[in-house]
Amino acid sequence: MVKKTMTKKELDALKKKISRKPVLVWDCLSTAEEKKVFQFADKYKSFLDVAKTERKTASLIAAELEKSGFQDITTASSGGNKLYRIFRNKVVAAAVIGKSPVSDGLNIIASHIDSPRLDLKQNPLYEEVDLAMMKIHYYGGIRKYQWLARPLAMHGKIIMKNGQEFDIEIGEDDNDPVFTISDLLPHLARKLQAGKKLAQVFPGEKLNLIAGSMPVGDLKIKERFKLNVLKYLYEKFKMVEGDFISAEIEVVPAGRARDVGFDRSLIGAYGQDDRICAFTSLKALQDLKNPDRTGAAFFYDKEEIGSEGNTGAKSRLIEDFISDLLAVSGQATDERTLRKALFASSALSADVNGALDPDFQEVHEKRNAARLGHGICITKFTGSGGKSGANDASAEYVGRLRKVFNDSRVVWQTGELGKVDEGGGGTVAKYLAEYGLEIVDCGPALLAMHSPMEISSKGDVYMTYKAYKAFFSSKG
Repeated sequence: MVKKTMTKKELDALKKKISRKPVLVWDCLSTAEEKKVFQFADKYKSFLDVAKTERKTASLIAAELEKSGFQDITTASSGGNKLYRIFRNKVVAAAVIGKSPVSDGLNIIASHIDSPRLDLKQNPLYEEVDLAMMKIHYYGGIRKYQWLARPLAMHGKIIMKNGQEFDIEIGEDDNDPVFTISDLLPHLARKLQAGKKLAQVFPGEKLNLIAGSMPVGDLKIKERFKLNVLKYLYEKFKMVEGDFISAEIEVVPAGRARDVGFDRSLIGAYGQDDRICAFTSLKALQDLKNPDRTGAAFFYDKEEIGSEGNTGAKSRLIEDFISDLLAVSGQATDERTLRKALFASSALSADVNGALDPDFQEVHEKRNAARLGHGICITKFTGSGGKSGANDASAEYVGRLRKVFNDSRVVWQTGELGKVDEGGGGTVAKYLAEYGLEIVDCGPALLAMHSPMEISSKGDVYMTYKAYKAFFSSKG
């Protein structure tokens, strides 16, 4: 048999047919759709400006749902198919009930609305070398040096000794003061810091907030710098020092989300992990009309510290809300029906991946690294090393998602979080997988993840929304 020599034209056609190459969002957009990308990004930035904590994010999501006709499931009148519930002021669950019975399974998107941050300790206030200071405990995986020498804002909930409660927000308005953590000047850092490992250079107990520098009273008064801060808090809020014990005060980067780059194609902001997925899944659910299967969105807390506690994905919140959905739709709510509904469900763990960094490409395996501007990223498995602690999605399920996204003209990619032996991470996926449902991690890629200014692509934000909308409308 004589082997036929293929022409260049034939080879090009064959390569196009059987090879796969990365697709850039910007190459796939019409002029009209590109305009939609930037309009959608403006709404997302406005969301980020308000959603600085999990409490504020939950409240904002609930308000947005109510604007779209969703009713609180605990007080809803009969006949409504758009329902939501807030759990403990930090978590939201919402659903649009479909034509098929809830017991036949749901399409679920689960994101998280907590982000790495700094928390005030329960006895935070002290003074040192004529400065009023506040003790901090960091929350989640941060690189501590990134939080030094930058403007910081306080957001929090305070429960007073008489039971009265109030919220504080200081540092976001242009007329507000801000707070900061001082860094050591380079002139004096040679012996104390130079040559040490990064983890040793910035011990957690030195992340202390500068809170003031004016004393009250004369030299006979002890701790008069601390006392002046307490005086301000009492005059402003009627708050006393003991009220810090029953308070949750979070310290986050001050300022608004900003466009990045001459072309304004990127967004720089705090908290995009994972509020980028919360916002896009919220908008996708709001746009869901008369689906075949019930679509449900869960906005969890505590993912950044392992999904612990009664507001994390390890709680039984998903069971409680789906039981309520069964009840309001007139179905049985016994344990077997609930279990079968969960087993029959399909889910996305809506969480971000780390984008290929142009300056640190060596920590990525470039063939399997997500890139900014290449659409939503399917992360088949997470974990670390030998997939330790991972949810590893099945080939069948990934195949189904490929078809859903392709049919809806979604630009998508795949990715891993760094080289095999370099690092890794986890999401809520493995906790929801325990119910037997199909689930895979699926969200956009970020640069500088977990930093005070994470970077996303506006094209990826839009494609994430488009992907979630297609998933909610799919037949599971």
